[in-house]
Amino acid sequence: MPLNDVKKYDLEERTFKFAKSVRQFVKLLPRTIGNMEDVKQVVRSSGSVGANYIEANDAISRKDFLHRIKISRKEAKESIYYLRLLDTGSKAEVESRRIELVQESTELMKIFGAILRKSE
Repeated sequence: MPLNDVKKYDLEERTFKFAKSVRQFVKLLPRTIGNMEDVKQVVRSSGSVGANYIEANDAISRKDFLHRIKISRKEAKESIYYLRLLDTGSKAEVESRRIELVQESTELMKIFGAILRKSE
């Protein structure tokens, strides 16, 4: 496999898949008043993780890069919070999916933290 193909599954793609997975997950949730509000928040924050990472890759300065990475980390952390708030309606398979998404968001948050530590 050529080296370029190895890099195909990069962080931009991973954050995109995370945001898409969150959007699929929220369709499985009960339509409660709390969920309706929290779904809006988790959809925004999960999409913002990748959007800010893409912006970081096109940063015009080191300071701008670090700022965007910090925002990506913050949005990943926020995604964890809202994922945990969502009511899964006591469905085991939905709860399992939520746990997977919280884990992925946690991993993304740690990755962005590592990028910050190495870049500062």
